[in-house]
Amino acid sequence: MGLFTRFTDIVNANINSMLDKAEDPEKMIRLIIQEMEETLVEVRSSAAKNIAEKKTILRQIRNTETSIDNWQTKAELAIQKGREDLAKLALKEKQKAVVQLTQLKEDLAQFDEFLSKIQEDGDRLQQKLAEAKRKQESYVLRQQSAEVRLKVREKAAVHNIDEAISRFEQYQQKVDRVEAQIEAYDMTQNKDLESEFKDLEAEASLEEELALLKKKVVNG
Repeated sequence: MGLFTRFTDIVNANINSMLDKAEDPEKMIRLIIQEMEETLVEVRSSAAKNIAEKKTILRQIRNTETSIDNWQTKAELAIQKGREDLAKLALKEKQKAVVQLTQLKEDLAQFDEFLSKIQEDGDRLQQKLAEAKRKQESYVLRQQSAEVRLKVREKAAVHNIDEAISRFEQYQQKVDRVEAQIEAYDMTQNKDLESEFKDLEAEASLEEELALLKKKVVNG
């Protein structure tokens, strides 16, 4: 079952209101456009059919007008030849043709009015269809814009992560340098302490050897 029950429903439809109430606006706009396009095909098909019938009526009008002229000529010829009876018959046929011509012209006027209405309806439907397609394009552009914004944010997030990691690595390098300086200081300090003890040991050994030497000299 379609969204609209008749042509008037389409041209009077408030597309924005329909989309606001729809659970899935993008699906709804596709259905609206599809039904509008199908209706437009029907309108054009009806117009083509009536144009063909109008051409038939125009041809019948021309033939009837020719017939009227012919019966008029025959009636005049009959009078000239003294055949009043034939003249009456010719005029009778002419009158029938005139009545037929009147009806054909009325039919033609109705077709012209109907075709004018179809043209008007077609134009209104085209405008409504164009409105729906603009709305659909708006949805597409909004979706594309959202996708672009999402990608930008994703890139920004990656950039922020990379930046955070880079900053952490820089901080870690600073910590490593400070720790290296501490270790170097400790190593240097320990080395100096060991040197002092060695110096003390060397001095003690020297003093001991000096004492032995003095004792030897005195006793000698």
